Amino acid sequence: MRIQHIETMACDAGWRNYHYLKVVTESGIVGWAEYDEAYGTPGLTAVLEKLAPRLIGKSVMNHEVIYGELGALLQPAPDGLSAEAQGAFENALLDAKGKHLGVPCHELLGGKHRDAIPVYWSHCATWRIAHPTHYEPPIHNLAGVIQAGKDAQALGVSAVKTNLFYDVNDNPRQYLAGFGNPYAPALNFDKTLFRNVTEHLLALREGLGPDIEILIDLNFNGRTESFVKMIEALKQFELFWVELDLYSPQGLAYIRQRSHAPIASCETLFGIRQFLPYLQAQSMDVAIIDAVWNGTWQAMKIAALADAFHVNIAPHNFYSHHATVMNLHFAAAVPNLRVMETDIDRLPWDDELVTYVPRVVNGVIQVPDAPGWGCDPIEEKLRAHPPQQKSPGF
Repeated sequence: MRIQHIETMACDAGWRNYHYLKVVTESGIVGWAEYDEAYGTPGLTAVLEKLAPRLIGKSVMNHEVIYGELGALLQPAPDGLSAEAQGAFENALLDAKGKHLGVPCHELLGGKHRDAIPVYWSHCATWRIAHPTHYEPPIHNLAGVIQAGKDAQALGVSAVKTNLFYDVNDNPRQYLAGFGNPYAPALNFDKTLFRNVTEHLLALREGLGPDIEILIDLNFNGRTESFVKMIEALKQFELFWVELDLYSPQGLAYIRQRSHAPIASCETLFGIRQFLPYLQAQSMDVAIIDAVWNGTWQAMKIAALADAFHVNIAPHNFYSHHATVMNLHFAAAVPNLRVMETDIDRLPWDDELVTYVPRVVNGVIQVPDAPGWGCDPIEEKLRAHPPQQKSPGF
C-alpha cells in the first residue's frame, strides 16, 4: 500500500482557513489529516508540499519509519513547522492504514478505553465576542454572556471554557497581548482587567447555574507575576482549571504552587522531550496535548509519559469537525484522559465539509467505529468555500 500522490487543500473558515492533507495510495485508498496555519507560524502548507515528494512510493503501513526518516532530515530544526509537518503526515498515514485494514484508528492506537468522550464547550462566549459576524448570537454586553451560559446549560455540557476580556459591560473585546493584540510586551495585567474578567465570569456563572464547571484560559497573555495575581483575583471562583502557557517549567510550577485551582498547560509543546521537563518539575495538573500538531501516534507517547507522572491529559482541539474526530480516537485510546476540548459555536457551513459530524449529547461525543478516522473532508464542499488569501488568525 504505497503512496502515489499527496496534496493539500484549504477552505474558508470565517476568521481563518481550515487546512487538510490528502495522501492517495496506489490502491486508491485516501488518508486524510487536518492541519492548521491559524494558530502559530503560517507556512506549514509550503513545508508539507516541499516534503511530500520524499514520501512517494513509501508504504503507509510504515508511518513510524516515515516519521523517523523525516525527523532525521529535519534534525537541525526539529520543532515548530518541522514537527507539525511530521504530525500531519503521520495522521494522514494512520487514516489510510486504518482504512486498508478495515479498523478504526483507535484500534491502531491500542484500543479504546471508553465509547464516549466527555467534552467541555471551548471558547464559550469568546467566539461570539471576538468574531460576532461569524458566530450567532453576537455578544455586545454581559447580557449576551449570561445567554451563552444558558445555552450551555440547555445543551447539557458539564463544563465550559472562556477567555479574558476588557469592556465587558459595553462592546467587549478580547485581551490577547500575548499574541500582540494589543502589543504590550511587558504582559502586565492591571486592576481594570481583573475587574472585567471577574464580571465576565460572574455573568457566565449566572447563565450556567450552579453545577456546570468553568475553565478559564489565560493563554500567553501574562508573565509569572501577572498570572499569580490573576489567579488570586479569581479566588472566589471554584474553577475546574486555570489554563495558561509559559515556556518555563519552573515558572509554571511556581504558579501552580500558588493556585487555588488546578493548572492545565503545554498545548504548544512538541514531543516527549519538550514535555519531560514540565512533568519533572510538576508544573501542571493536566497536560494539554495537540495531536493535530504532534501526530496522534506521537501524542500517545506523550500521554504515556504523563501517565508515568500520574498526570491526566486533555486534547487541544479548536479546529474543524475533522480534527475533532481525530481527537476522539486519541481520547478514546489514552487511559489518563481528563476531558476533551470542543467548539460548540460553529460556522453555518462547518457541517457540510465532512462525511461525519460529531454531536454533543448529554456532555459527551460518541467515538466512531468506521475504518480510519471515520470522517473525510468532502472535496467539492471545500472548493465551494475557497480559502481566504490573507493571513487569518486571532
